[in-house]
Amino acid sequence: MEMRTRKAAGCLVLLTYIAVYAVLAASLGVALVPLIPTWAQLIFYAIAGVVWIFPLKPLFAWMNRGS
Repeated sequence: MEMRTRKAAGCLVLLTYIAVYAVLAASLGVALVPLIPTWAQLIFYAIAGVVWIFPLKPLFAWMNRGS
């Protein structure tokens, strides 16, 4: 696959993943609001705001691989 095509496909996957992840993380966060204290919510959102990047490492490696 050509580098340009691979990057375009990777961008579509990336945008889809981020949208789905954001909806799921926000939905889980809203569901947890009445159950956990404010400090725990802060920890949840801090972790959720960082963890999304780790599953994308293979995607970035594939997008940047030479032909």
